[in-house]
Amino acid sequence: MANLVNLESVTHGFGTRILLDGVSLGISAGEVIGVVGRNGDGKTTLLRILTGDLEPDQGRVTRSNNASIGVLTQATTGADEQTIRDWIVDGEPDHVWAADAARRGVVEALLGDMELDRRLDTLSGGERRRVGLVAVLLHNHDLIVLDEPTNHLDVEAIAFLAEHLQARTKAGLAMLVVSHDRWFLDQVCTRIWEVHDGIVDPYDGGYAAYVLARVERQRQAQANEARRQNLARKELAWLRRGAPARTSKAKYRVDAANALIADVPPPRDKLALQQFSVTRLGKDVFDLTNVDYAVGGRKLLDKVTWSIGPGDRIGLVGVNGAGKTTLLDLLADEREPDAGKIKRGKTLRLGYLSQTVGELDDGDRVLESVKRLKEETKLATGREASASSLLEEFGFTGDKLVARIGDLSGGERRRLQFLRLLLTEPNVLILDEPTNDLDIDTLTVIEDYLDTWPGTLIVVSHDRYFLERITDYTHALLGDGSIALLPGGVEEYLDRRRRAKAAPGRAKAAQEGASAVDAAPSKSDAAADRQRKKDLARIEGQLDKVQREIDSLHSAMTAAAADYEKLAALDADLRAAESRRDELEEAWLEAAE
Repeated sequence: MANLVNLESVTHGFGTRILLDGVSLGISAGEVIGVVGRNGDGKTTLLRILTGDLEPDQGRVTRSNNASIGVLTQATTGADEQTIRDWIVDGEPDHVWAADAARRGVVEALLGDMELDRRLDTLSGGERRRVGLVAVLLHNHDLIVLDEPTNHLDVEAIAFLAEHLQARTKAGLAMLVVSHDRWFLDQVCTRIWEVHDGIVDPYDGGYAAYVLARVERQRQAQANEARRQNLARKELAWLRRGAPARTSKAKYRVDAANALIADVPPPRDKLALQQFSVTRLGKDVFDLTNVDYAVGGRKLLDKVTWSIGPGDRIGLVGVNGAGKTTLLDLLADEREPDAGKIKRGKTLRLGYLSQTVGELDDGDRVLESVKRLKEETKLATGREASASSLLEEFGFTGDKLVARIGDLSGGERRRLQFLRLLLTEPNVLILDEPTNDLDIDTLTVIEDYLDTWPGTLIVVSHDRYFLERITDYTHALLGDGSIALLPGGVEEYLDRRRRAKAAPGRAKAAQEGASAVDAAPSKSDAAADRQRKKDLARIEGQLDKVQREIDSLHSAMTAAAADYEKLAALDADLRAAESRRDELEEAWLEAAE
């Protein structure tokens, strides 16, 4: 299949730094490629070159003449005088564009809380980003390029976006996406490109497959980057021990992953952390009793009674505007409740990472701003850490140590803000969207630190992967003023939201006597499910057989190392066996889906 966009030996740099060095790659119809890498390593530069927004210093970029490319950048804003309708559907009236159920579903899911006749200059930055995303999705492009599309979306909207893009890519849409949302990357991507050190390494599969392949590559090459390898192995261990939805990998891959992580302990010793937390915090952290809070006549909290204890690791989810940030402000004593009482522990030492970075002085230097807080500190984990070593762990090396804070990117400022927070040695951490603007490698560093965090942790995040990775319990603000514990985590929250939306339709169907008609399909679904399980079992048996054949051929090739004629015959047999294994794995994945 011909590429929609093709790069040949592309090189580009800024100043003396080369971001892309002789890169050759291409994108074909139906491919969904996730682009990962550290902030500043060239992800956005690669996207700009692919879409024609930036000409490379050297090399050639070829684009299909009749290919339509839609782009969502972090700077996409639209014209102030436009209305939402003007931007997303070129001013078409509702009866025209809404006749298409797919387009109508996108608008309802992502812009359901907005009037389409609002001017863009009345929207917030996050709202304009959402409108820009919808504008790209509604047009009939062959390739869409999305830079951080999940920013400013809640977990429900992210789940919808993943489902929508999966359906579109099956119909041939190609997509290139930069995102730090690892759950989203794992759901939609068929390949991963890792941008680093001027090159782009391709990996087949979604994010989980990328983690496995990267660790295997590092291990085989005996890489010296021990820190990054350990973090990747730890993350892989969590992926394999996580929700069943992540385990739809061919059996050969699963066995390889299990062997790789056999000696990796669980991310957290929950009992030890709980006991340590009690000694640092006592028995009380937060106790909310009949708390009310309203904004503009809308009640965000209604007689909420909630107790948060030492060592609790809580994730908060809810639609935008449900009151998550308001709740964090109340806990941090930055707002007062309209009614009720909030009792705080006497030994509480709070660290609050807000969504703003206003407390940083733009004229200050990175290293000096950290040294002024504390030259050396003993972290909550008991580990001694100097300011310079912590800065290195968080990606501040070389010239970045003496850079002005005002010259840092959004992600770098966010990293510095989190680092400075750790140096204050809090025993309670409140994090409001901590993953905003951070690259995946930095997120793994933060997750590694939080794994041994012995205090109370309360996190608001739309990053489902991060939330499930570092918290033990999930609570939801459901929009009716209540806070509900969700034993099933984010998946239960999404299921509740789906059932709440479907409830009116189910009631109408029941009135029309539709329940009798639904009985037959359920039997058909059960039969299909049984057949799927039989197919999976049959394919797994064949995979075991072909893997044993491959192992046997490897042994035979080792024994016949000096017999070149026999080696050639064995190599041909090996290639045929590996080809059969690949076909079986594809069949397994199709059956699993």
